[in-house]
Amino acid sequence: MSRSRKKVIIAGAAGRDFHNFNVVFRDNPDYEVVCFTATQIPSIENRKYPPELSGKLYPDGIPIYPEEKLPELIKENNVDMVVLAYSDLSYSYVMERSAIVNTAGADFVLMGPKSTMLKSKKPVIAVTAVRTGCGKSQISRKIFEILSKKGLKVVSIRHPMPYDRDLSTQIIQRFSSYDDLEKYNCTIEEREEYEPYIDMGGVVYAGVDYQKILENAENEADIIIWDGGNNDFPFIKPDLWITVADPHRPGHEVSYYPGEVNFRSAHVIIINKVNTAEKENIEKVKENARKLNPDAKIIEGISEIVVEEPEKIKGRRVLVIEDGPTATHGGVGYGAGYIAAVENGAKEIIDPRPFAVGSIVETFKKYTHLSKVLPAMGYGKEQIKELEETINRCDADIVVSGTPIDLNRIINVDKPIVRVRYGVGKETEKELERIVEEFLSEVKS
Repeated sequence: MSRSRKKVIIAGAAGRDFHNFNVVFRDNPDYEVVCFTATQIPSIENRKYPPELSGKLYPDGIPIYPEEKLPELIKENNVDMVVLAYSDLSYSYVMERSAIVNTAGADFVLMGPKSTMLKSKKPVIAVTAVRTGCGKSQISRKIFEILSKKGLKVVSIRHPMPYDRDLSTQIIQRFSSYDDLEKYNCTIEEREEYEPYIDMGGVVYAGVDYQKILENAENEADIIIWDGGNNDFPFIKPDLWITVADPHRPGHEVSYYPGEVNFRSAHVIIINKVNTAEKENIEKVKENARKLNPDAKIIEGISEIVVEEPEKIKGRRVLVIEDGPTATHGGVGYGAGYIAAVENGAKEIIDPRPFAVGSIVETFKKYTHLSKVLPAMGYGKEQIKELEETINRCDADIVVSGTPIDLNRIINVDKPIVRVRYGVGKETEKELERIVEEFLSEVKS
């Protein structure tokens, strides 16, 4: 008699959940994955993990339901275990999910790096964070630049963001031009991560099947950068693991899942944005680093705000737009755009809430800490149009945009846009150059 398979639900947000399935469950006869659930990102539920990805045990694919249905799904399907597989979650939130799952009758499981990391044939530098919005992207791109200047062929692999409805078209995504962004129907969040690499003449991979993605990247790279998403740990085992912490949110490095895994595992911890943080908060993060990861090299990072045409801000009524994930589930009330508007003499910063339409209204209802900035929400064409309408309805003279992308490429705005972005300070760049040089010496030896 064949033994019964354990019934599993994977709770995710179109990223870690699919990866865990691919590497642990896809061809595993001991388990039956009943479904995925989805949350955190708008409109990623009510689709299917397709047969092209689900494997021979799931010839019809696997359904994806809203996470709100989790208790009834557990009971209806007599589920044995639920795997939580998404990130940037407070410990209280994680344990609340555990209580919901356990009460419904299933075990609650968190999978770690050992069972989910892939191994590369090429050297890998991973850049991760303790929370969304710490500044890991600017660090990743600076390392990309440093390595490229040494004549190395560098390829970045980005944490997944397969938000288009048809997952079968997103198995392997390679971005090296703006045409590729159109090819894959990229959301604003995706563009925020891919455009800067394209502007540097780089190549960045993403998608759904990271074993295949890794194999493709290895074929054209001397060295790979894992560019992390949210505060998740890498999908690929790093040879150099860098974690970015945020002294503007001291204590979050030890109270958010799975960011503390990054904090404890890193070879290098960069306490970023020290030029705008309180000294006591910097020391608190540093103390936690010494306590939990005494072998890690600790760097104080300077994050500079670069403003294009700052003279346009002075004396004007300004609408500030910030990076969507950072401003929303990252819990940061403002970012580079807001700081630039204040420092460059804006007459007034407009409250965007009265001008919001459609799903943007719901965003403000959900994230009540937002009052002075408009998050760059754009998960799909409809929401991008709603963002455009919200901006155009707003009674402002100009827009100060703290999102990394050029909004003029994807929306038609009736106001001038001043772009603002974070950059790596000169001293921090020198530190990164030293770290990279040491790493390359070790790799060669």
